[in-house]
Amino acid sequence: MTRACCEESDLRAARPDGEIVIALAGNPNVGKSTLFNALTGLGVSTAHYPGTTREVYTGSARAGDTHIGVIDLPGTYGLTGAGEDEQVASRAIADMEPDVIVVVADPLNLGRTLCLALEVLDDGFRVVVALNLADEAERAGITVDTASLAANLGVPVVTTVGVRGTGVSDLVDAAFGTLANAPPAPITYSADFEALLLPLVRACAQEASETGGVAARRAALARLDPNSAEAEASAAAAARAAEEVRSAMRSHFGEAAHLRLARERHELAERMADSALAKTGKRSRRFPRDLWSLTTWPWTGVPLVLLVGAAIFGFLFFVGDRLATAFSVFWETYASPLIESIVTAIAGTGTLADVLLWGFDAGIEASLAIGIPYILTFYFLLGLLEDTGYLNSLAFLTDRVMHRLGLHGRAVVPLVAAAGCNVPALMAANQLPTKRERLIASTLVVFIPCSARTAVILGAVGHYVGWQPALLVLGIVFMVWFGIGLTLQGLLPGHSEGLVMEMFPFRRPSLRRVGSKAWAQFREFLFIATPIVVAGSLVLGALYETGWLAEMSRPLEPFITGWLGLPAVAGLTLMVGMLRKELALQLLIALAVATAGIAGAELTTIMSSTDIAVYALVNALALPCISSVAVFWRRQGAARTVAVVGASVAIALVVGGIAARVLPLLGMG
Repeated sequence: MTRACCEESDLRAARPDGEIVIALAGNPNVGKSTLFNALTGLGVSTAHYPGTTREVYTGSARAGDTHIGVIDLPGTYGLTGAGEDEQVASRAIADMEPDVIVVVADPLNLGRTLCLALEVLDDGFRVVVALNLADEAERAGITVDTASLAANLGVPVVTTVGVRGTGVSDLVDAAFGTLANAPPAPITYSADFEALLLPLVRACAQEASETGGVAARRAALARLDPNSAEAEASAAAAARAAEEVRSAMRSHFGEAAHLRLARERHELAERMADSALAKTGKRSRRFPRDLWSLTTWPWTGVPLVLLVGAAIFGFLFFVGDRLATAFSVFWETYASPLIESIVTAIAGTGTLADVLLWGFDAGIEASLAIGIPYILTFYFLLGLLEDTGYLNSLAFLTDRVMHRLGLHGRAVVPLVAAAGCNVPALMAANQLPTKRERLIASTLVVFIPCSARTAVILGAVGHYVGWQPALLVLGIVFMVWFGIGLTLQGLLPGHSEGLVMEMFPFRRPSLRRVGSKAWAQFREFLFIATPIVVAGSLVLGALYETGWLAEMSRPLEPFITGWLGLPAVAGLTLMVGMLRKELALQLLIALAVATAGIAGAELTTIMSSTDIAVYALVNALALPCISSVAVFWRRQGAARTVAVVGASVAIALVVGGIAARVLPLLGMG
């Protein structure tokens, strides 16, 4: 189930049900979401924050007779940064008010991951630290003295292996124990820092009529940043004290006060990590590091990128095509007759029944025939790449090329996947960090020929004209696509920043975890796209069965016949191609036979080689399928969707008209 918890910026996300609520926080790639799944299973809800694309997942668990609400915050390195991950995590904590925050740490990068724990403790929350990925630390010959670390932090420290569920019950027990005990003492930093901070702590305590302690200290630390909301809302006396302390820290440390606070946290986290870590003497495996070098060195990395891209495309195209064929056989054998009998029993055999069959038979089949073979398969492949850590190497290697299109290297995955199906690629593009990158990537995804559009090119041009013209059509589409990318890079305000990212080690994927995540993501597609596909199919069916679709083709004749040189019936099929692109070719032959009255006619009897090539070109560029439009609309909004769809039609008409005049000059009949 998916729940949109807020539609306007002034609405708050709902606190999950539970006698106590636990939030999971942690850096990216520390196994936080795996731990969340181990606690809750797949029965989760999703909170969408307005103005962002980041999501906060909530679920529930039981410990004996106690009902627990669990929050999975976005992976983040802090709670006060300007990035969407930091903002959404901070807002979710403020909205949902967890009783305990579990900070998930990585023993292999303990110092870095403890920085977040210190920040959460500075905010006054009750904290439990989960040392996840303990199995990987053991293989690397690293042990952590949890008792020493717990004593230094003043909070419980539990060892877990999320993928196996190891330590999960101990983690819940530690959270209960934290609630039963007194709040932890405030973290203290260097003597100079604390001495300079003290006047601001006292001013904040006086402002709130308090005696000091965690609340006043939290407010004082927040006001070290002059741009924070707390600093802007300060009373006059506290504001003066904050300005004096910031000035004193800059003079003493030689850097801004909030930057000094970050440095103090980092240094303390590293000292705590050094005192808690020990080497067992067991030899660490070098293979993950060697594999990382292999995948990021251009001479070996580029061939691997091509191999991975070809494998994704090949698997989605060939395996997906066979799965789609098998599903179609299953649907025609079992589902379609059942639906037809139900519709006949309700609406008889007239026009209304035919329209209903367009929606509830053909429409549902269209959604599932794309979803199961291509989208579910894509999510499984993407999950494998994510679980192994290869996506980081891929992003690093292709970053320079992607910058020419206004993107980062991480955008290469949805762009490659779009060659299989645009819908999951659009969902993957939505995970890019900035709105500008998401718009550019999503627009480019729409113009990449999916397997259905490629099938039309190969099935029409390749089959009836030849493989060389088919490659020519694909080449034209690629040049148009690249030109669109360069245009968007130049037109959209802003620029692509340098890519700074953590290079995670390679890991052995868990098929169970990958499958569970793929299924959860696939369910979201079904909820988004299927109702729209069914509704669109009902509309198209009504137009076709009542004859209005043919009437609607007459205004298109100046463009379809006059400009593109195609038969008038081609315009009808291009419109129906919004449902499924491969249906356009099938319907073209069916309508051509019905119009011309030539039984068993082939395209070459009613269309020239140039006509077939132009038709395939226009079909590839114009009018994304309705599933893609639905997802684009959901992610980018109505105005941008209308603009992109309109641009696709305009570009297709321009390119198709030029091709209709140039191809005969190249010897194509």
